[in-house]
Amino acid sequence: MSASALLTRPGRSHERPDGAQRPVRTTRLGPVLRLVARRASGALLVVLGVVTITFLLTRVFIADPTNMFVSPTADAQERARVREAMGLSDPLVTQYLRFLGDLVQGDLGRSFLTGRPVVTDLMDRLPATLELALYALVAGTVIGIAAGVIAAVTEGSWFDQLVRMISVAGLALPQFWVGLMLIWIFFVVLGVAPGPTGRLPIGVEGPPTVTGLLAVDCILTGNFALLGPVLGQLWLPVLTLGYGIFSPIARGVRSAMVLALRADYVRTARSLGLSRSRTWFVYALKNALLPVLTMIAGTIGWAFSGAVLVEGVFAWPGVGQYALGAMQASDFPAVQGFVLYAAVLYVVIYQLTDLAYVAADPRIRP
Repeated sequence: MSASALLTRPGRSHERPDGAQRPVRTTRLGPVLRLVARRASGALLVVLGVVTITFLLTRVFIADPTNMFVSPTADAQERARVREAMGLSDPLVTQYLRFLGDLVQGDLGRSFLTGRPVVTDLMDRLPATLELALYALVAGTVIGIAAGVIAAVTEGSWFDQLVRMISVAGLALPQFWVGLMLIWIFFVVLGVAPGPTGRLPIGVEGPPTVTGLLAVDCILTGNFALLGPVLGQLWLPVLTLGYGIFSPIARGVRSAMVLALRADYVRTARSLGLSRSRTWFVYALKNALLPVLTMIAGTIGWAFSGAVLVEGVFAWPGVGQYALGAMQASDFPAVQGFVLYAAVLYVVIYQLTDLAYVAADPRIRP
C-alpha cells in the first residue's frame, strides 16, 4: 500500500479508470504522525531550554575553571591569557552561540579534567551505568509490582503493612545513606559483601570487552571464574539503586490496584462467576498498571541519570561518578554534557511513555 493511500483522510473515495468508485481504507496513521511530530517538537524545545539554563548556571555558579590551569600565585595577565585561550573572555552571548553551534555538530567540547572529548568520556562510562541501572530497574520494577499487587489483594494484612512501611522508608531515606548503611551491614559487620571498590575487586582485570557489561562479557567469553567476583561487586549497588526504584512503584501499584479492586467492573466480573485470580490479574491489574506507566518511566530516567550518589558511594565508574567529579573540578563542558545526556534521556523516555499510554488507552487516542 502506498503512503498516499495510508494517509488518505476518511470519507474520500478514488475513481477507477472504468469510472467506478472504489472503497478507500481509512487509517489513523495521519493523527498518530501529527501527534508524534507535535511531541517531538515539544521535546526539542524542552531540551533547548534545559541546555540554555545549564549553560547559564554553569557560568554563574561554577568556580572559575582557569584555576585548574594556572598556579595559585599567577598574576592577572596570566589568568587573562588562559581565559582567552579557553574562550571565556568572549561575551556570554558569543560563548552560547558557539556552544550551540558545536552542539549541533555533536561536539560537547573537551573535558578540562581529562582533556578528552566529553562525548568519548560519556560513551566510555555508559556501560557501567547501563549495567547497574538495568539490573536495578528489572529487580525494582518486578519486585515492586509483585509486592504492590499482593499488598492490595491482602489489604490490611501484615504483608500490606510491611510493604507500606518499607516503601515509605525508601522514599524518605536518601540513597547515599541507604548505600552507606548496606555497606556497613554487609561488608563491615557481616563480611558477606566485597568492599565498595567499583566494578571489580582491586587487582583483578575484567574480561575482554564485548558488550561493556561485565557480567554478560564473562558469559560470552567463557570466563566463568570471573563471573562470581563481578556479581559480588554488583549486588550491593543494585540493591541500593533497586530499593529507590521499588518504593514508588510498590506504593503506586498498591494504590491503583486497591482502587481497581473496588471498581464496579470488578464486582460485576465477580458476580458473573469469574474466578478471583482471573478478576485480579486479567481485569484489575491491567487497569491498575496504566496510571503507573508514567511512574515507571520516571524511575527509568532516574536510574540512568540520577544514580550519581549511588555511583559515588560505591566508586562505580559510571556516568554519574563522572558528573560528580566534573562538578567538584568546575569542569563545565563535562557538566553540560552530563545534563544534556540526562535531559535527552528523560525527554525520550517520557515521550515514548506518552505514546504507549495513548496506544494502551483508546479514550485518549487522537
